[in-house]
Amino acid sequence: MSDQHSFISPDHFHPDPYTNSRTAECTLNAAIVHAKISRSYEEYFEIFDEFYADDIEGSSETMEEPICGKERVRSLLFSFLVPLHAMAEVGGVSISIRETAIPVDAIDETHSGWTLEMVGVSGRICTVSWRVLRKWNESRVVLEHDYDHQQSGEPLNERDLRFDAPEAAIGLQRPS
Repeated sequence: MSDQHSFISPDHFHPDPYTNSRTAECTLNAAIVHAKISRSYEEYFEIFDEFYADDIEGSSETMEEPICGKERVRSLLFSFLVPLHAMAEVGGVSISIRETAIPVDAIDETHSGWTLEMVGVSGRICTVSWRVLRKWNESRVVLEHDYDHQQSGEPLNERDLRFDAPEAAIGLQRPS
């Protein structure tokens, strides 16, 4: 018989809810940061489908009532992502997003700070920042609340976008 002790606890295979929500939060945020809006907005929907519960409740401090259900939240996300994608892909706007973890002690709750920076072809910069509270049920977000929205710089306008003709964009010249 062996008198050796096991160094692996059964809890290692079933992490506590606090660890579970922190791990899921880090994985979700890393996926969002590494996705490229200039390439595609569909990547964000894949992330959304992977991490958000069917009965997700979305809200912000500017909304009168929360939006409930994955399809309704997806529609709101669509109205945000498609213009960003068009500004980046067609308009030449450089878009980057950064995340900062905000420590909390709640078991199934996480907070993070987000910064979205848009740099127009004119050099004008508009930065939007906000914080996100998420409540988790295992590895799925069941509630997301955006708060503390701030903006620095003026919103980008048509002078900040590139509207090259398709021929000029790919280096073709029209015959004379």
